[in-house]
Amino acid sequence: MDGGTGDSGGDGGGGAPVGVQIQQSRRLPDFLQSVNLKYVKLGYHYLISNLLTLCLIPVMIGILIEVSQMNPEDILQLWFHLKYNLVSVIICSAILVFGSTVYIMTRPRPIYLVDYSCYRPPDDLKAPFNQFMEHSRLTGDFDESSLEFQRKIVQRSGLGEETYVPEAMHYIPPRPSMAAARKEAEQVMYGALDNLFNNTNVKPKDIGILVVNCSLFNPTPSLSAMIVNKYKLRGNIRSFNLGGMGCSAGVIAIDLAKDLLRVHRNTYAVVVSTENITQNWYFGNKKAMLIPNCLFRVGGAAVLLSNKSVDRRRAKYKLVHVVRTHRGADDKAFRCVYQEQDDNGKTGVSLSKDLMAIAGGALKTNITTLGPLVLPISEQLLFFATLLVKKLFNENVKPYIPDFKLAFDHFCIHAGGRAVIDELEKNLHLLPAHVEASRMTLHRFGNTSSSSIWYELAYTEAKRRMRKGHRVWQIAFGSGFKCNSAIWEALQNVTPSPNGPWEDCINKYPVKVIS
Repeated sequence: MDGGTGDSGGDGGGGAPVGVQIQQSRRLPDFLQSVNLKYVKLGYHYLISNLLTLCLIPVMIGILIEVSQMNPEDILQLWFHLKYNLVSVIICSAILVFGSTVYIMTRPRPIYLVDYSCYRPPDDLKAPFNQFMEHSRLTGDFDESSLEFQRKIVQRSGLGEETYVPEAMHYIPPRPSMAAARKEAEQVMYGALDNLFNNTNVKPKDIGILVVNCSLFNPTPSLSAMIVNKYKLRGNIRSFNLGGMGCSAGVIAIDLAKDLLRVHRNTYAVVVSTENITQNWYFGNKKAMLIPNCLFRVGGAAVLLSNKSVDRRRAKYKLVHVVRTHRGADDKAFRCVYQEQDDNGKTGVSLSKDLMAIAGGALKTNITTLGPLVLPISEQLLFFATLLVKKLFNENVKPYIPDFKLAFDHFCIHAGGRAVIDELEKNLHLLPAHVEASRMTLHRFGNTSSSSIWYELAYTEAKRRMRKGHRVWQIAFGSGFKCNSAIWEALQNVTPSPNGPWEDCINKYPVKVIS
Protein backbone atom coordinates (compact mmCIF):
# COMPACT_ATOMS: atom_id res chain seq x y z
CA MET A 1 0.00 0.00 0.00
CA ASP A 2 1.29 3.43 -0.86
CA GLY A 3 -0.20 6.63 0.41
CA GLY A 4 2.23 8.55 -1.71
CA THR A 5 -0.37 10.23 -3.79
CA GLY A 6 -2.40 11.43 -0.86
CA ASP A 7 -5.06 14.06 -0.52
CA SER A 8 -4.95 17.79 -0.33
CA GLY A 9 -5.96 18.36 3.23
CA GLY A 10 -3.45 16.74 5.59
CA ASP A 11 -0.24 17.68 7.26
CA GLY A 12 2.93 15.66 7.28
CA GLY A 13 3.65 15.29 10.97
CA GLY A 14 2.46 14.64 14.48
CA GLY A 15 0.26 17.29 16.01
CA ALA A 16 0.61 20.21 13.62
CA PRO A 17 -2.49 22.14 12.59
CA VAL A 18 -4.42 20.56 9.75
CA GLY A 19 -3.44 21.69 6.26
CA VAL A 20 -0.59 23.98 7.43
CA GLN A 21 2.80 22.32 7.27
CA ILE A 22 2.49 20.52 3.95
CA GLN A 23 0.79 23.39 2.16
CA GLN A 24 3.99 24.37 0.34
CA SER A 25 5.25 20.83 -0.23
CA ARG A 26 2.18 19.14 -1.58
CA ARG A 27 2.43 20.65 -5.07
CA LEU A 28 4.41 19.13 -7.90
CA PRO A 29 7.46 21.17 -8.99
CA ASP A 30 7.19 23.22 -12.16
CA PHE A 31 8.50 20.95 -14.91
CA LEU A 32 9.56 24.02 -16.91
CA GLN A 33 12.35 24.79 -14.46
CA SER A 34 14.67 21.85 -15.15
CA VAL A 35 14.95 18.81 -17.37
CA ASN A 36 17.75 16.29 -16.94
CA LEU A 37 19.52 15.67 -20.25
CA LYS A 38 20.57 12.11 -19.39
CA TYR A 39 16.95 10.95 -19.30
CA VAL A 40 16.31 12.54 -22.68
CA LYS A 41 19.32 10.60 -23.98
CA LEU A 42 17.86 7.41 -22.53
CA GLY A 43 14.60 7.94 -24.38
CA TYR A 44 16.42 8.62 -27.64
CA HIS A 45 18.51 5.49 -27.01
CA TYR A 46 15.33 3.43 -26.95
CA LEU A 47 14.25 5.12 -30.19
CA ILE A 48 17.55 4.45 -31.96
CA SER A 49 17.40 0.82 -30.82
CA ASN A 50 14.49 0.37 -33.24
CA LEU A 51 16.16 2.36 -36.03
CA LEU A 52 16.67 -0.73 -38.22
CA THR A 53 12.93 -1.39 -38.26
CA LEU A 54 12.17 2.25 -38.99
CA CYS A 55 14.62 2.28 -41.91
CA LEU A 56 13.48 -1.03 -43.41
CA ILE A 57 9.81 -0.01 -43.63
CA PRO A 58 10.27 2.78 -46.26
CA VAL A 59 12.74 0.59 -48.20
CA MET A 60 10.21 -2.22 -48.39
CA ILE A 61 7.46 0.21 -49.41
CA GLY A 62 9.69 1.56 -52.21
CA ILE A 63 10.46 -1.94 -53.49
CA LEU A 64 6.77 -2.87 -53.53
CA ILE A 65 5.91 0.29 -55.47
CA GLU A 66 8.60 -0.46 -58.07
CA VAL A 67 7.48 -4.09 -58.44
CA SER A 68 3.84 -3.05 -58.85
CA GLN A 69 4.82 -0.80 -61.79
CA MET A 70 6.72 -3.51 -63.70
CA ASN A 71 5.21 -5.14 -66.80
CA PRO A 72 5.95 -8.69 -68.11
CA GLU A 73 8.75 -7.43 -70.41
CA ASP A 74 10.52 -5.76 -67.49
CA ILE A 75 10.32 -8.97 -65.49
CA LEU A 76 11.75 -10.96 -68.46
CA GLN A 77 14.66 -8.53 -68.83
CA LEU A 78 15.36 -8.78 -65.11
CA TRP A 79 15.39 -12.59 -65.35
CA PHE A 80 17.95 -12.59 -68.22
CA HIS A 81 20.10 -10.13 -66.28
CA LEU A 82 20.08 -12.31 -63.16
CA LYS A 83 20.65 -15.48 -65.19
CA TYR A 84 24.09 -14.27 -66.30
CA ASN A 85 25.04 -12.74 -62.91
CA LEU A 86 24.78 -15.80 -60.67
CA VAL A 87 27.36 -14.56 -58.16
CA SER A 88 25.46 -11.32 -57.63
CA VAL A 89 22.24 -13.24 -57.17
CA ILE A 90 23.77 -15.54 -54.57
CA ILE A 91 25.30 -12.63 -52.65
CA CYS A 92 22.06 -10.64 -52.70
CA SER A 93 20.05 -13.67 -51.63
CA ALA A 94 22.44 -14.42 -48.77
CA ILE A 95 22.24 -10.82 -47.57
CA LEU A 96 18.45 -10.88 -47.81
CA VAL A 97 18.16 -14.16 -45.90
CA PHE A 98 20.64 -13.02 -43.25
CA GLY A 99 18.90 -9.68 -42.80
CA SER A 100 15.46 -11.29 -42.58
CA THR A 101 16.71 -13.82 -40.03
CA VAL A 102 18.28 -11.12 -37.85
CA TYR A 103 15.11 -9.03 -38.02
CA ILE A 104 12.81 -11.94 -37.13
CA MET A 105 15.05 -13.14 -34.29
CA THR A 106 15.54 -9.70 -32.72
CA ARG A 107 12.04 -8.31 -33.23
CA PRO A 108 10.18 -8.01 -29.92
CA ARG A 109 7.26 -10.40 -29.74
CA PRO A 110 3.92 -8.53 -29.53
CA ILE A 111 2.19 -8.72 -26.15
CA TYR A 112 -1.60 -8.62 -26.23
CA LEU A 113 -4.01 -7.71 -23.46
CA VAL A 114 -6.83 -10.14 -24.10
CA ASP A 115 -9.07 -8.85 -21.30
CA TYR A 116 -9.04 -7.79 -17.65
CA SER A 117 -11.45 -7.76 -14.73
CA CYS A 118 -11.83 -5.39 -11.77
CA TYR A 119 -13.29 -6.66 -8.50
CA ARG A 120 -16.59 -5.15 -7.37
CA PRO A 121 -17.10 -5.62 -3.60
CA PRO A 122 -20.58 -6.38 -2.21
CA ASP A 123 -22.72 -3.46 -1.09
CA ASP A 124 -22.56 -4.42 2.58
CA LEU A 125 -18.88 -3.36 2.62
CA LYS A 126 -19.64 0.24 1.69
CA ALA A 127 -18.36 2.89 4.08
CA PRO A 128 -20.19 6.24 3.84
CA PHE A 129 -18.50 9.23 5.49
CA ASN A 130 -20.70 9.30 8.57
CA GLN A 131 -20.28 5.59 9.17
CA PHE A 132 -16.52 5.86 8.69
CA MET A 133 -16.24 8.67 11.23
CA GLU A 134 -18.60 7.02 13.72
CA HIS A 135 -16.67 3.76 13.61
CA SER A 136 -13.39 5.64 14.02
CA ARG A 137 -14.79 7.35 17.11
CA LEU A 138 -16.22 4.16 18.62
CA THR A 139 -12.93 2.26 18.37
CA GLY A 140 -11.57 4.45 21.16
CA ASP A 141 -8.11 4.51 19.57
CA PHE A 142 -8.22 8.07 18.22
CA ASP A 143 -8.17 11.31 20.19
CA GLU A 144 -10.31 14.30 19.21
CA SER A 145 -7.51 15.93 17.23
CA SER A 146 -7.02 12.78 15.15
CA LEU A 147 -10.75 12.40 14.55
CA GLU A 148 -11.02 15.99 13.35
CA PHE A 149 -7.99 15.48 11.13
CA GLN A 150 -9.54 12.38 9.54
CA ARG A 151 -12.84 14.18 9.04
CA LYS A 152 -11.15 16.97 7.08
CA ILE A 153 -9.08 14.54 5.05
CA VAL A 154 -12.14 12.51 4.06
CA GLN A 155 -14.14 15.61 3.13
CA ARG A 156 -11.37 16.95 0.88
CA SER A 157 -10.10 13.63 -0.47
CA GLY A 158 -12.29 13.35 -3.56
CA LEU A 159 -13.80 10.06 -2.33
CA GLY A 160 -17.55 9.49 -2.59
CA GLU A 161 -20.03 7.81 -0.28
CA GLU A 162 -19.87 4.35 -1.89
CA THR A 163 -16.26 3.22 -1.41
CA TYR A 164 -15.56 -0.07 0.38
CA VAL A 165 -13.59 -1.13 3.45
CA PRO A 166 -12.92 -4.77 4.41
CA GLU A 167 -15.32 -6.76 6.53
CA ALA A 168 -13.05 -6.74 9.58
CA MET A 169 -13.27 -2.93 9.74
CA HIS A 170 -17.09 -3.00 9.95
CA TYR A 171 -17.05 -4.55 13.43
CA ILE A 172 -16.82 -2.51 16.62
CA PRO A 173 -14.16 -2.94 17.74
CA PRO A 174 -12.47 -3.88 14.43
CA ARG A 175 -11.27 -7.47 14.06
CA PRO A 176 -8.02 -7.40 12.10
CA SER A 177 -6.41 -10.84 12.00
CA MET A 178 -4.44 -13.07 9.68
CA ALA A 179 -7.59 -15.09 8.93
CA ALA A 180 -9.55 -11.92 8.11
CA ALA A 181 -6.72 -10.63 5.90
CA ARG A 182 -6.63 -13.94 4.02
CA LYS A 183 -10.40 -13.72 3.57
CA GLU A 184 -10.12 -10.22 2.08
CA ALA A 185 -7.36 -11.38 -0.29
CA GLU A 186 -9.38 -14.40 -1.40
CA GLN A 187 -12.54 -12.38 -2.03
CA VAL A 188 -10.71 -9.80 -4.13
CA MET A 189 -8.36 -12.06 -6.10
CA TYR A 190 -10.80 -14.91 -6.71
CA GLY A 191 -13.64 -12.51 -7.53
CA ALA A 192 -11.55 -10.81 -10.24
CA LEU A 193 -10.13 -14.08 -11.58
CA ASP A 194 -13.48 -15.88 -11.74
CA ASN A 195 -14.90 -13.08 -13.85
CA LEU A 196 -11.79 -12.97 -16.05
CA PHE A 197 -11.88 -16.69 -16.80
CA ASN A 198 -15.62 -16.56 -17.51
CA ASN A 199 -15.28 -13.65 -19.91
CA THR A 200 -12.29 -15.02 -21.85
CA ASN A 201 -13.12 -18.75 -21.82
CA VAL A 202 -9.49 -19.43 -20.94
CA LYS A 203 -8.94 -22.48 -18.76
CA PRO A 204 -6.75 -22.04 -15.67
CA LYS A 205 -4.58 -24.95 -16.87
CA ASP A 206 -3.63 -22.87 -19.93
CA ILE A 207 -1.94 -20.21 -17.79
CA GLY A 208 1.86 -20.48 -18.01
CA ILE A 209 2.87 -17.35 -16.05
CA LEU A 210 1.36 -15.82 -12.90
CA VAL A 211 2.45 -12.52 -11.34
CA VAL A 212 0.76 -11.24 -8.17
CA ASN A 213 1.52 -7.91 -6.53
CA CYS A 214 0.37 -6.83 -3.07
CA SER A 215 2.51 -4.41 -1.12
CA LEU A 216 1.75 -4.93 2.58
CA PHE A 217 0.22 -8.39 2.96
CA ASN A 218 2.61 -11.22 2.17
CA PRO A 219 1.59 -14.43 3.98
CA THR A 220 3.15 -17.87 3.72
CA PRO A 221 2.24 -19.62 1.47
CA SER A 222 2.24 -16.61 -0.82
CA LEU A 223 -0.74 -15.00 -2.53
CA SER A 224 0.40 -16.49 -5.84
CA ALA A 225 0.46 -19.95 -4.20
CA MET A 226 -3.10 -19.35 -2.96
CA ILE A 227 -4.19 -18.78 -6.56
CA VAL A 228 -2.31 -21.84 -7.80
CA ASN A 229 -4.06 -23.92 -5.14
CA LYS A 230 -7.52 -22.46 -5.76
CA TYR A 231 -7.51 -22.93 -9.54
CA LYS A 232 -5.26 -26.01 -9.63
CA LEU A 233 -2.83 -24.37 -12.01
CA ARG A 234 -0.27 -26.61 -13.68
CA GLY A 235 2.85 -27.74 -11.86
CA ASN A 236 5.37 -26.03 -14.15
CA ILE A 237 3.76 -22.59 -13.92
CA ARG A 238 6.18 -19.70 -13.48
CA SER A 239 4.71 -17.80 -10.54
CA PHE A 240 5.96 -14.62 -8.89
CA ASN A 241 4.83 -12.68 -5.82
CA LEU A 242 5.80 -8.98 -5.62
CA GLY A 243 5.63 -7.32 -2.21
CA GLY A 244 6.46 -3.92 -0.71
CA MET A 245 6.49 -2.10 -4.06
CA GLY A 246 3.59 0.31 -3.49
CA CYS A 247 0.90 1.59 -5.83
CA SER A 248 3.07 1.43 -8.96
CA ALA A 249 3.61 -2.33 -8.63
CA GLY A 250 0.84 -3.05 -11.12
CA VAL A 251 2.95 -1.61 -13.95
CA ILE A 252 6.01 -3.45 -12.62
CA ALA A 253 4.03 -6.70 -12.71
CA ILE A 254 3.00 -5.99 -16.32
CA ASP A 255 6.65 -5.34 -17.20
CA LEU A 256 7.75 -8.62 -15.61
CA ALA A 257 5.02 -10.56 -17.41
CA LYS A 258 6.04 -8.88 -20.68
CA ASP A 259 9.66 -9.99 -20.30
CA LEU A 260 8.61 -13.54 -19.49
CA LEU A 261 6.19 -13.72 -22.43
CA ARG A 262 8.97 -12.68 -24.80
CA VAL A 263 11.03 -15.65 -23.63
CA HIS A 264 8.36 -18.36 -23.30
CA ARG A 265 6.43 -18.90 -26.53
CA ASN A 266 2.75 -19.57 -27.07
CA THR A 267 1.44 -19.02 -23.57
CA TYR A 268 -0.78 -16.89 -21.36
CA ALA A 269 0.21 -14.73 -18.41
CA VAL A 270 -2.10 -13.53 -15.65
CA VAL A 271 -1.28 -10.45 -13.57
CA VAL A 272 -3.20 -9.90 -10.32
CA SER A 273 -2.86 -6.46 -8.70
CA THR A 274 -4.34 -5.76 -5.28
CA GLU A 275 -3.74 -4.35 -1.81
CA ASN A 276 -4.85 -5.65 1.57
CA ILE A 277 -6.23 -3.29 4.20
CA THR A 278 -7.38 -5.60 7.00
CA GLN A 279 -4.10 -5.81 8.93
CA ASN A 280 -2.78 -2.45 7.77
CA TRP A 281 -5.29 -0.07 9.33
CA TYR A 282 -3.56 2.42 11.58
CA PHE A 283 -4.96 2.73 15.12
CA GLY A 284 -2.74 5.53 16.40
CA ASN A 285 -2.69 9.33 16.50
CA LYS A 286 0.27 10.29 14.34
CA LYS A 287 -1.13 12.53 11.61
CA ALA A 288 1.31 11.39 8.91
CA MET A 289 0.06 7.82 9.36
CA LEU A 290 -3.67 8.58 9.42
CA ILE A 291 -4.00 9.65 5.77
CA PRO A 292 -3.91 6.08 4.34
CA ASN A 293 -6.93 5.18 6.53
CA CYS A 294 -8.90 7.91 4.81
CA LEU A 295 -7.87 7.12 1.24
CA PHE A 296 -7.30 3.39 0.75
CA ARG A 297 -10.22 1.13 -0.06
CA VAL A 298 -10.86 -2.47 -1.14
CA GLY A 299 -10.16 -3.30 -4.77
CA GLY A 300 -8.17 -5.46 -7.17
CA ALA A 301 -7.77 -6.41 -10.81
CA ALA A 302 -6.79 -9.47 -12.86
CA VAL A 303 -5.25 -9.04 -16.33
CA LEU A 304 -4.84 -11.70 -19.04
CA LEU A 305 -1.86 -11.23 -21.38
CA SER A 306 -0.92 -13.36 -24.36
CA ASN A 307 1.91 -13.70 -26.88
CA LYS A 308 -0.15 -15.91 -29.22
CA SER A 309 -0.64 -14.38 -32.67
CA VAL A 310 -4.08 -15.96 -32.84
CA ASP A 311 -5.20 -13.81 -29.88
CA ARG A 312 -4.65 -10.56 -31.76
CA ARG A 313 -8.15 -10.79 -33.25
CA ARG A 314 -9.92 -10.85 -29.91
CA ALA A 315 -7.44 -8.87 -27.80
CA LYS A 316 -8.43 -5.42 -26.58
CA TYR A 317 -4.97 -3.85 -26.53
CA LYS A 318 -1.35 -4.28 -27.52
CA LEU A 319 1.43 -3.30 -25.11
CA VAL A 320 3.56 -0.59 -26.72
CA HIS A 321 5.99 0.61 -24.04
CA VAL A 322 6.79 0.31 -20.35
CA VAL A 323 9.02 2.98 -18.79
CA ARG A 324 10.09 2.61 -15.15
CA THR A 325 11.76 5.21 -12.94
CA HIS A 326 13.23 4.42 -9.51
CA ARG A 327 14.47 7.16 -7.16
CA GLY A 328 15.38 4.85 -4.28
CA ALA A 329 19.03 5.89 -4.30
CA ASP A 330 17.97 9.23 -2.82
CA ASP A 331 17.41 8.98 0.94
CA LYS A 332 14.48 11.42 1.00
CA ALA A 333 12.75 9.58 -1.81
CA PHE A 334 13.39 6.23 -0.14
CA ARG A 335 11.78 7.31 3.15
CA CYS A 336 8.93 9.49 1.86
CA VAL A 337 6.46 6.56 2.10
CA TYR A 338 7.68 4.43 4.99
CA GLN A 339 6.06 1.65 7.00
CA GLU A 340 7.05 1.95 10.67
CA GLN A 341 5.81 2.01 14.25
CA ASP A 342 4.86 5.19 16.04
CA ASP A 343 6.00 6.10 19.55
CA ASN A 344 3.30 3.83 21.03
CA GLY A 345 4.24 0.80 18.94
CA LYS A 346 1.31 1.16 16.49
CA THR A 347 2.27 0.16 12.93
CA GLY A 348 1.32 2.31 9.95
CA VAL A 349 2.55 3.89 6.75
CA SER A 350 4.07 7.33 7.32
CA LEU A 351 3.91 9.98 4.59
CA SER A 352 6.63 12.62 4.33
CA LYS A 353 5.73 16.28 3.89
CA ASP A 354 8.11 16.26 0.88
CA LEU A 355 6.05 13.60 -0.85
CA MET A 356 4.58 15.69 -3.66
CA ALA A 357 7.94 17.25 -4.52
CA ILE A 358 9.54 13.80 -4.69
CA ALA A 359 6.67 12.46 -6.78
CA GLY A 360 7.08 15.40 -9.13
CA GLY A 361 10.78 14.69 -9.57
CA ALA A 362 10.09 11.04 -10.35
CA LEU A 363 7.36 12.01 -12.79
CA LYS A 364 9.62 14.49 -14.55
CA THR A 365 12.29 11.83 -14.99
CA ASN A 366 9.76 9.32 -16.27
CA ILE A 367 8.13 11.56 -18.87
CA THR A 368 11.50 12.89 -20.04
CA THR A 369 12.49 9.33 -20.91
CA LEU A 370 9.05 8.50 -22.28
CA GLY A 371 8.81 11.54 -24.57
CA PRO A 372 11.10 10.39 -27.42
CA LEU A 373 9.26 7.08 -27.56
CA VAL A 374 5.74 8.41 -28.01
CA LEU A 375 5.72 12.05 -29.09
CA PRO A 376 5.31 13.20 -32.71
CA ILE A 377 8.53 14.29 -34.43
CA SER A 378 7.42 17.92 -34.39
CA GLU A 379 7.11 17.91 -30.60
CA GLN A 380 10.44 16.10 -30.19
CA LEU A 381 12.26 18.64 -32.39
CA LEU A 382 10.82 21.59 -30.47
CA PHE A 383 11.69 19.97 -27.15
CA PHE A 384 15.23 19.02 -28.20
CA ALA A 385 15.94 22.40 -29.84
CA THR A 386 14.98 24.41 -26.75
CA LEU A 387 16.92 22.01 -24.53
CA LEU A 388 20.00 22.43 -26.73
CA VAL A 389 19.71 26.21 -26.65
CA LYS A 390 19.42 26.08 -22.86
CA LYS A 391 22.51 23.90 -22.47
CA LEU A 392 24.73 25.75 -24.95
CA PHE A 393 23.70 29.40 -24.85
CA ASN A 394 21.31 30.51 -22.14
CA GLU A 395 20.58 28.66 -18.93
CA ASN A 396 17.57 30.89 -18.29
CA VAL A 397 15.71 29.55 -21.32
CA LYS A 398 12.83 27.38 -20.16
CA PRO A 399 12.69 23.94 -21.81
CA TYR A 400 9.73 23.30 -24.08
CA ILE A 401 7.29 20.95 -22.34
CA PRO A 402 5.79 18.75 -25.06
CA ASP A 403 2.06 18.38 -25.50
CA PHE A 404 1.37 14.78 -24.45
CA LYS A 405 -2.20 15.15 -25.65
CA LEU A 406 -0.77 14.70 -29.15
CA ALA A 407 0.64 11.30 -28.16
CA PHE A 408 -2.22 9.86 -26.09
CA ASP A 409 -5.97 9.72 -26.41
CA HIS A 410 -6.66 8.59 -22.83
CA PHE A 411 -4.91 9.08 -19.50
CA CYS A 412 -5.15 6.69 -16.54
CA ILE A 413 -3.45 8.56 -13.69
CA HIS A 414 -3.20 6.54 -10.48
CA ALA A 415 -6.14 7.61 -8.30
CA GLY A 416 -4.03 8.14 -5.21
CA GLY A 417 -5.68 11.36 -4.13
CA ARG A 418 -7.26 14.54 -5.41
CA ALA A 419 -4.06 16.59 -5.07
CA VAL A 420 -1.93 14.49 -7.39
CA ILE A 421 -4.64 14.40 -10.09
CA ASP A 422 -4.98 18.19 -9.83
CA GLU A 423 -1.25 18.72 -10.16
CA LEU A 424 -0.78 16.37 -13.11
CA GLU A 425 -3.69 18.03 -14.88
CA LYS A 426 -1.99 21.37 -14.36
CA ASN A 427 1.62 20.44 -15.12
CA LEU A 428 0.86 18.33 -18.21
CA HIS A 429 -1.69 20.91 -19.47
CA LEU A 430 -4.46 18.32 -19.60
CA LEU A 431 -8.14 19.04 -20.02
CA PRO A 432 -10.77 18.03 -17.44
CA ALA A 433 -11.91 15.27 -19.83
CA HIS A 434 -8.45 13.71 -19.72
CA VAL A 435 -8.52 13.26 -15.93
CA GLU A 436 -12.21 12.40 -15.68
CA ALA A 437 -11.57 8.64 -15.42
CA SER A 438 -9.09 9.19 -12.57
CA ARG A 439 -11.37 11.54 -10.62
CA MET A 440 -14.41 9.32 -10.99
CA THR A 441 -12.48 6.20 -10.00
CA LEU A 442 -11.24 7.98 -6.87
CA HIS A 443 -14.81 9.09 -6.13
CA ARG A 444 -16.45 5.70 -6.68
CA PHE A 445 -13.81 3.23 -5.44
CA GLY A 446 -11.23 5.30 -3.54
CA ASN A 447 -7.50 4.61 -3.76
CA THR A 448 -7.35 0.89 -4.62
CA SER A 449 -3.55 1.09 -4.92
CA SER A 450 -1.99 -0.69 -7.91
CA SER A 451 -5.35 -1.69 -9.38
CA SER A 452 -6.73 1.85 -9.70
CA ILE A 453 -5.40 2.31 -13.25
CA TRP A 454 -7.55 -0.66 -14.35
CA TYR A 455 -10.73 0.78 -12.82
CA GLU A 456 -9.93 3.95 -14.78
CA LEU A 457 -9.49 2.05 -18.04
CA ALA A 458 -12.77 0.25 -17.33
CA TYR A 459 -14.44 3.65 -16.88
CA THR A 460 -13.27 4.79 -20.30
CA GLU A 461 -14.55 1.59 -21.88
CA ALA A 462 -17.88 1.83 -20.07
CA LYS A 463 -18.28 5.34 -21.53
CA ARG A 464 -17.72 3.82 -25.02
CA ARG A 465 -14.85 6.19 -25.71
CA MET A 466 -12.15 3.69 -26.68
CA ARG A 467 -11.71 3.46 -30.46
CA LYS A 468 -9.37 1.36 -32.57
CA GLY A 469 -5.90 2.90 -32.69
CA HIS A 470 -6.35 4.99 -29.54
CA ARG A 471 -3.37 5.10 -27.20
CA VAL A 472 -3.67 4.89 -23.42
CA TRP A 473 -1.13 6.14 -20.89
CA GLN A 474 -1.27 4.40 -17.50
CA ILE A 475 0.92 6.15 -14.94
CA ALA A 476 1.37 5.19 -11.29
CA PHE A 477 3.47 6.24 -8.30
CA GLY A 478 4.80 3.96 -5.57
CA SER A 479 6.90 3.80 -2.44
CA GLY A 480 10.61 3.49 -2.96
CA PHE A 481 10.10 6.05 -4.66
CA LYS A 482 8.92 4.98 -8.11
CA CYS A 483 7.04 6.37 -11.09
CA ASN A 484 6.09 3.86 -13.80
CA SER A 485 4.28 4.18 -17.13
CA ALA A 486 2.60 1.64 -19.42
CA ILE A 487 1.43 2.53 -22.92
CA TRP A 488 -1.30 0.50 -24.68
CA GLU A 489 -2.80 0.70 -28.15
CA ALA A 490 -6.42 -0.33 -28.75
CA LEU A 491 -6.75 -3.06 -31.37
CA GLN A 492 -10.49 -2.59 -31.79
CA ASN A 493 -13.38 -0.36 -30.76
CA VAL A 494 -13.36 -1.61 -27.19
CA THR A 495 -16.60 -2.28 -25.35
CA PRO A 496 -16.85 -3.12 -21.64
CA SER A 497 -16.68 -6.78 -20.66
CA PRO A 498 -19.60 -8.39 -18.76
CA ASN A 499 -19.83 -7.79 -15.00
CA GLY A 500 -17.57 -4.76 -15.13
CA PRO A 501 -17.14 -2.51 -12.06
CA TRP A 502 -19.11 0.34 -13.67
CA GLU A 503 -21.87 -1.78 -15.18
CA ASP A 504 -24.76 -0.55 -13.03
CA CYS A 505 -23.60 2.99 -12.29
CA ILE A 506 -21.80 4.42 -15.33
CA ASN A 507 -24.83 6.54 -16.27
CA LYS A 508 -24.49 8.41 -12.97
CA TYR A 509 -21.02 9.64 -13.92
CA PRO A 510 -19.32 12.02 -14.17
CA VAL A 511 -20.39 13.67 -10.93
CA LYS A 512 -19.30 16.98 -9.53
CA VAL A 513 -16.70 16.48 -6.80
CA ILE A 514 -16.89 19.00 -3.95
CA SER A 515 -13.52 20.68 -3.27
